[in-house]
Amino acid sequence: MWIPTEHEKYGVVLASFRGTVQHGLPLEIGDTVQILEKCEGWYRGFILKNPNVKGIFPSSYIHLKNAHVKNKGQFETVIPVEDSVITEMTSTLRDWGAMWKQLYVKNEGDLFHRLWHVMNEILDLRRQVLVGHLTHDRMRDVKQHITARLDWGNEQLGLDLVPRREFSMVDPDEISVTELYRLMEHRHRKKETPTPASTHHLFVHMKSLMSANLGEELEVFFHIYDGRENRPLSERFFVRLNKSGLPKSPEKTERQCTLFVDLGSSDLRKDVYIVVHIIRIGRMGAGEKKNTCSVQYRRPFGCAVVSIADLLTADSKDDHLLKVYACNTESEWYQIHENIIKKANSRYNLSGSNTGLAVALQLLHGDIEQLRREYMVLFTRGVSITRKLGFSDVIMPGEMRNDLYVTLEKGEFEKGGKSVARNVEITVYVLDIDGQVLKSHVAAGSGEPGADEYHSLVLYHNNSPRWAEQIKLPIPVDMFRGSHVRFEFRHCSTKDKGEKKLFGYSFVPLMQEDGRTLPDGTHELIIHKCEENTSLADCSRYLKQPFSKANLPANNQTLKGTKESFWITSFLCSTKLTQNGDMLDLLKWRAHPERINDSLSKLKEIDGSEIVKFLQDTLDTLFGILDESSQRYGLKVFDSLVHIINLLQDSKFQHFKPVMDTYIESHFAGALSYRDLIKVLKWYVDRIVDAEHQDHIQQVLKATEYIFKYIIQSRRLFSLATGGQNEEEFRVCIHELFMSIRFFLSQENKGTSPVAQTQAVFLRTFPSVYGELLKIFTVREVAGFVRETLGSLPTTVHADCPLEAVKLQCIAKTVESQLYVNPESRCILLPVVLRVLQAHMQEQRDLVMCARILTSMLSLIKKEETVTAEPVVSEEVELIVESLLAVLLRTILEISNRPQPAGPSMRLQFQDVTGEFVACLLALLRQMSDRHYQQLLQAFSSKDNLRDFLLQIFTVFRILIRPEMFPKDWTVMRLVTNNVIITTVLYLSDALRKNFLNDKFDYKVWDSYFYLSVIFINQPCLQLESFSPSKRKKILEKYGDMRVMMGCEIFSMWQNLGEHKLNFIPAMIGPFLEVTLVPQPDLRNVMIPIFHDMMDWEQRRSGNFKQVEAKLIDKLDSLMSEGKGDETYRELFNSIIPLFGPYPSLLKKIERETWRESGISLIATVTRLMERLLDYRDCMKLGEVDGKKIGCTVSLLNFYKTELNKEEMYIRYIHKLYDLHLKAQNYTEASYTLLLYDELLEWSDRPLREFLNYPMQSEWQRKEYLHLTIIQNFDRGKCWENGIILCRELADQYESYYDYRNLSKMRMMEASLYDKIMDQQRLEPEFFRVGFYGKKFPFFLRNKEFVCRGHDYERLEAFQQRMLNEFPHAIAMQHVNQPDQTIYQAEAQYLQIYAVTPIPESQDVLQRDGVPDNIKSFYKFNHIWRFRYDRPFHKGTKDKENEFKSLWVERTTLTLVQSLPGISRWFEVDKRELVEVSPLENAIEVIENKNLQLRTLITQCQSRQMQNINPLTMCLNGVIDAAVNGGLARYQEAFFVKDYIMNHPEDGEKIGRLRELMFEQAHILEYGLAVHEKFVPQDMRPLHKKLVDQFHLMKSSLGIQEFPAYVRASPVHFTNGSPRTCRNSVPNIISPDGGRGVTRRSRLSYPAVNRYSSSSLSSQASNEVSNITGQSESSDEVFNMQPSPSTSSLSSNHSASPNVTSSAPSSARGSPQMAEKHKHSRENACLSPRERPVSAIFPNPLDPAQRAPPHQIGDTTLPRSDPNLSAPDKVRPTPSSWSLDSVKERTPSFSDSVGKLLCPPVPPRPPYTGSSAKNVRSQSPVSASRSPQKTTVPPFTPSPTECQSTSLVSNSPVLSGSYSSGISSLSRCSVSEASGTELPAGDHLPHTLPPPTTLPNSVSSSSDEPIRRENKTPPPYSVYERNNPRRPVPLPHSLSIPPQVDPPALPPKPHQLRTGSMKLDGTSDPRVPRPRPLPRKVSQL
Repeated sequence: MWIPTEHEKYGVVLASFRGTVQHGLPLEIGDTVQILEKCEGWYRGFILKNPNVKGIFPSSYIHLKNAHVKNKGQFETVIPVEDSVITEMTSTLRDWGAMWKQLYVKNEGDLFHRLWHVMNEILDLRRQVLVGHLTHDRMRDVKQHITARLDWGNEQLGLDLVPRREFSMVDPDEISVTELYRLMEHRHRKKETPTPASTHHLFVHMKSLMSANLGEELEVFFHIYDGRENRPLSERFFVRLNKSGLPKSPEKTERQCTLFVDLGSSDLRKDVYIVVHIIRIGRMGAGEKKNTCSVQYRRPFGCAVVSIADLLTADSKDDHLLKVYACNTESEWYQIHENIIKKANSRYNLSGSNTGLAVALQLLHGDIEQLRREYMVLFTRGVSITRKLGFSDVIMPGEMRNDLYVTLEKGEFEKGGKSVARNVEITVYVLDIDGQVLKSHVAAGSGEPGADEYHSLVLYHNNSPRWAEQIKLPIPVDMFRGSHVRFEFRHCSTKDKGEKKLFGYSFVPLMQEDGRTLPDGTHELIIHKCEENTSLADCSRYLKQPFSKANLPANNQTLKGTKESFWITSFLCSTKLTQNGDMLDLLKWRAHPERINDSLSKLKEIDGSEIVKFLQDTLDTLFGILDESSQRYGLKVFDSLVHIINLLQDSKFQHFKPVMDTYIESHFAGALSYRDLIKVLKWYVDRIVDAEHQDHIQQVLKATEYIFKYIIQSRRLFSLATGGQNEEEFRVCIHELFMSIRFFLSQENKGTSPVAQTQAVFLRTFPSVYGELLKIFTVREVAGFVRETLGSLPTTVHADCPLEAVKLQCIAKTVESQLYVNPESRCILLPVVLRVLQAHMQEQRDLVMCARILTSMLSLIKKEETVTAEPVVSEEVELIVESLLAVLLRTILEISNRPQPAGPSMRLQFQDVTGEFVACLLALLRQMSDRHYQQLLQAFSSKDNLRDFLLQIFTVFRILIRPEMFPKDWTVMRLVTNNVIITTVLYLSDALRKNFLNDKFDYKVWDSYFYLSVIFINQPCLQLESFSPSKRKKILEKYGDMRVMMGCEIFSMWQNLGEHKLNFIPAMIGPFLEVTLVPQPDLRNVMIPIFHDMMDWEQRRSGNFKQVEAKLIDKLDSLMSEGKGDETYRELFNSIIPLFGPYPSLLKKIERETWRESGISLIATVTRLMERLLDYRDCMKLGEVDGKKIGCTVSLLNFYKTELNKEEMYIRYIHKLYDLHLKAQNYTEASYTLLLYDELLEWSDRPLREFLNYPMQSEWQRKEYLHLTIIQNFDRGKCWENGIILCRELADQYESYYDYRNLSKMRMMEASLYDKIMDQQRLEPEFFRVGFYGKKFPFFLRNKEFVCRGHDYERLEAFQQRMLNEFPHAIAMQHVNQPDQTIYQAEAQYLQIYAVTPIPESQDVLQRDGVPDNIKSFYKFNHIWRFRYDRPFHKGTKDKENEFKSLWVERTTLTLVQSLPGISRWFEVDKRELVEVSPLENAIEVIENKNLQLRTLITQCQSRQMQNINPLTMCLNGVIDAAVNGGLARYQEAFFVKDYIMNHPEDGEKIGRLRELMFEQAHILEYGLAVHEKFVPQDMRPLHKKLVDQFHLMKSSLGIQEFPAYVRASPVHFTNGSPRTCRNSVPNIISPDGGRGVTRRSRLSYPAVNRYSSSSLSSQASNEVSNITGQSESSDEVFNMQPSPSTSSLSSNHSASPNVTSSAPSSARGSPQMAEKHKHSRENACLSPRERPVSAIFPNPLDPAQRAPPHQIGDTTLPRSDPNLSAPDKVRPTPSSWSLDSVKERTPSFSDSVGKLLCPPVPPRPPYTGSSAKNVRSQSPVSASRSPQKTTVPPFTPSPTECQSTSLVSNSPVLSGSYSSGISSLSRCSVSEASGTELPAGDHLPHTLPPPTTLPNSVSSSSDEPIRRENKTPPPYSVYERNNPRRPVPLPHSLSIPPQVDPPALPPKPHQLRTGSMKLDGTSDPRVPRPRPLPRKVSQL
């Protein structure tokens, strides 16, 4: 039976448990579990990280831990009873674990490894804490270390800052908000700015000396030297080195390491140096031979110097190698370091090129105790301490030191009867009072122990030696009296066995008779002659003699006159001895009572460090004097006491304050002193108002704190001694003293007057007195003193008075004092404090201090649990709310609206103030109860006041929610803030309902309320979904989901509004929508019905909900762009299935309404928009720009245009798309995109508002700017033809305004574009068809097929790889067949990619002779609507002998929704047509193709366009060789045999056509050979001869003896050798009857670019040709097969390249666009028969009998020839059928209805009316209209100005982007379909017109328009053709002209002004839906 557990509540899993039993709970080692029940060795419970899954597990697997249970029962929570640091560590490490793995995944290796080390370190420390064997101090250090590591990790991982107190986490509910803010800020600050250390220490480690000429032992001395004052700052550190230059005792680290301690910040400057002196110990001369002399001397070796400033920048871990210098002359040794510092090069040199001192130097910062903890190893291993000379900047009490430093400066010696100077050595001894040498009391420096004596340097042959050696004499204080130092002088002879002979001595006593020590400074000592050591044995004999020349009596001339002297400098650093006589006099006042007055007067002149040495003695002295003669010396003693107290305020001596406190508590014995002290203090206070000089009084008042300490302690001692006598008298004295103080404080003075300054001094010290008064008086009494004293201050003080600030500081200290903590005193003091505070905050003065006071006040108010404290606290809160709440709100508003002041420090200060005030407000609101809110709301006298208050508090709350309010890792603070806000809002919403509803409704308050609620819900810190599970759990446990609470509140308030809801429609739609985007189901279910309600109310008001719809869509767009919303949200909006929660889905609700249809339509629209927006958002999350992003943006752009009519959104997305294109360097697409916006604008002067990045400007200016930008991008995209048209349009505008300067620039730009067309190379792009199949693709791609324009040089494989990279989860399909439904419906992504061939529209340009390839290349690859893909297959049985018999081709033609290039690199396929091409038709195409190639090459060769003749040679060789070896023969075998003709009677004409083509090919070959003979080089003659021979064989194989008459004339003939004489000439092909053959086109002729097709050539020969071709890649013509410019009849105008179709009408649809691959070699040109392209576009001579009768032509063809040729047989033999004259003959009615056909002239062709292709599988078959025939209607080319007049301006009020240039993907109204459709009934066009589908691209003109027809290549056209009616272009009145005037032809003349008032033909394709009309909003954009 399962029993609920009592104590076993919490445990840790010891071993993993799989949970295989029934109801088993799988456990992993280390999991923590909460146990609910137990039963026979099993527990039931859950894992804490997943509390929803409960199960059973064995009890043996669990280690139980003590735990504390909260809320016992069903919802109990368990908290382990362990150190809070342990708990925090455990949970933090768990969080880090998951994130740590993610770091590895994200490849952040550095942080991964660092975090790993820190986690291991924390685990080790955790073990130490858990074991519990640490000392208290060590535990503290470990915890500090742990928390530091935890904070570091949290910061690195971007986790929250944890508020802590004493290393443990703080529960924000258990402390006030102000305190929480302080803790957070303290931790934040600590993290930000470490406080700079004031003390520094230098660590030195002597490593070695490297030198070539060692061999003697060395002594190395380090000291710190001040270069500015030329004096040492520290004592010396001394290291002995052995003969190898290494430390002598390596095992004793303290002998080679030292710490130079207590350097101040002022010592870390450039002119402070580390100076190193090196002394060698050995023979006198460094190079002396080793003689018998074994005496060793200390001799100079070298010196090194390094600046301390260098150590601040250097890497501390590096060792330093110091250069060692030696002096040139020994006499300079004493100042060698100065010379090195001054760089006096002449005085020193390097002691050896490779001599260097290896030293480790490191600066350490901070307190020495702190360093001991941080650098434990350093101190435990041993390091000597090297002190500063003198005391450090801060003197610590208890510091014991007694060091006498003596520097041996110099000596003056006589020769002593020698011929040369002496070598003098000094030996130093210290002797005590008995004359005994003090052992170990002479130290050369720290590092080495002290010795009994010291031997100086020896300077060679020098009678005036200067040593400058410092020694330290650490003599104990008790031995100082009577001790002296003796200096013995010896001459060191280099001969005489190296003896050291004594010749004199000096001495100096250490203390004078009166107890003063030897004064600091330089002393000139007398050298007493002495040659025997024995005479020094009894020191009492020489001590009676004088020692210093300064002390000699005047009559002792003999010693004064002697020349010999010895100078030393002494410096005493002692905490016990003094050199000051005045100090000694004062301390010995009883011995000389008459000197008391003097001594007290001189006390102020004594150095502070002397006073603090004897602080206790001095104080005893003063109070002793006061007790004995208070009348006489009372005032003087008081002044002396004040001087000492103020001395301790100095930073140098501030650490002695505790010494004085200890003195007062423990040693002070002046029980009677209080009377005198009170009396003197009152005397001074009474004199303040009248005194002229306030300085001394101010000094007295500064010392008030300690004076009171003495008064109170004295009184307590007196009470103890007397049993509390004279109590009343004492109280009266104190009251009188305070009365005097109040009187002087109440004086009103100007801020700068001395009295005001004195008042300020008193106020600064006054709060420190409270604690003392409390020792004797009750709390209420002291509070009374304080209240009256502060209350006596004058109230009317000027704002700029400095006293105000001091007053506030005094209040602050009062609030922070111990007195204010007591609730009794708070009641008394609070009104005073609040009065001052309110005054300051109202005037916005001293806000920093106000914030500090308020913070302290509110930190004390906690919701006390005891009943007794409750009323007190409640009363305090009430007082504060009453006086400060409103002013606090106003202050926060004003601060946050202020501009941020400059300077980081000021900014920080302001930020802090805001934070502090916010914390105060939150603390106050959190303390308020129901009663407080009721009182607050009742206190407002009028509705207006309440309204203002509510608006104010809502605004403040909005400010508090701002992300920048607190640092981003302060989640704890944010949650507390939100908790307070929601609690307050719940209280205030009642007030809102009661006071501002129905007739008292106030929109502003309600709006502010809703706005606040929405912002509240949307805060990032409340989006629990983004948090880790543990963090989410903690927040939900503590606060619940505050978003849902606020959502319910919004719902309830909304329901209360009633008819006032209409005020919030549509304004609140956006904000509420934002709330529903939060992925919280409960919140959504609460909010969605509000939308239903809004729609309902809007429907009631206006009969529709257009406003709701518009707002909904706008907001959805902006929110989705920010990345909000998800898939379930869409379902929430439109799902029929009711979602969980109390409310059904929105759609479900709408279905019950009367307006259900429009409602459901809105939901459908919104859902479709969301689909696109979600796709857009997901795509935009990716990194680089790719097709997906662009495609997605295009999809959204079209949706806004066609479905939603949202013009502003549409324009925004145009610019987003434009930016994407620019980023991807798709300049052409960028231009087309910007054209969409450009076409919305007119050339008018309407003002446009500022929009996006456009300034406020006129419509004309913006359109001009757009034009220039687009031209620039077309130029960058090498799409110059399109740029030219825009240039013309701009030039027209400039000309119409007479802006000739800009006109000139524009014409030059246009000219430069023409130059670029002719001069620069363009790459030809490849096109690929891509199918996206499967449900996993984004909505805009799903189950659709597109054609994509590839990048430069991009082949199929590269493109395929790119697409697979963009869609990494896609599977590439390996076949080209259409997929079936299973693929469409699959939950996967399938990509089907293959190359397709463009079918150009502009055939006439491509077929025209004389047009350079540079121009043609543009028309081949731009404005392409249709693409083709051929797949060869065999139908029926395959003939192995001749495969051509059964080789069919399946030809797929894809028509796009828009032409490429356009606003995207890819467009969707609109229509597929499938045609099967029969083997015969295939053969015709192939031969036509080859004939055209031959013609082109022959023409190029004739016109010398070819650099060499190889391409022609190879082509001739390929054709003749293949024909001879059975190429054409195979066709003959297949199609010319009886069986075929009998079985296919319908193919008669085609067989005839094939025969003609063969003959034509033979004719062309013959002429080609003639040309080849003319140009062939000598070395290729044999090949030519072989070709001629083979050609004769070929003729005979074809059975040709003589050519028919119609092909007999010379096929290629130039009249004057120029290819450009007459570009539009008609081919001069002679028919058998002497008449002229009419050209025609086969319907089936398509571009010949495909890999799988048949050929007229045999495989073998064709491969040979391929090989030859491959060798000559320089000749592009072979691959392009371009028709050459020629006037001959062979290469006629209508020859088209193999990449060009002849079956499409030459409509003006093609937009000029960049061709991206210039003359790219297409390998298909010379493929084998199986791979050969299947199409041909060749003109053919034809028998007149086969011409098409006129009735077949009329309404199915484009006009193509002379109007006078009414019937096909009326043919002129001259090439003038395209002359200008013929154009003039057209009828006016025609011009009106037809308009300008924007297509270049297409020359006539022989009509071919063969049967159409078999098995056309298409929805819209290619009708006969696709073969344009010759008609009676004259075509014409527009002049460039006509193109210009069909400008980008759309005159339709409907937003239009639908001209055919591929600019707009929004509508296909203007797009002519690929297949012709019949003319609608009732159309009044003449019988000879083409079908209407070709008309939308034509432009109508006025009937009398003069048309210029020039015999030139037509200009680029069709960027701006469109079917929309134009708006008239308004011109300035001064320039206006009649609207019917049409632009003249180029070149335009300035006087012929243009107008763009022509209407565009509006005929549209009935199958394409028209866009919804847009309201004209563009004027604002």
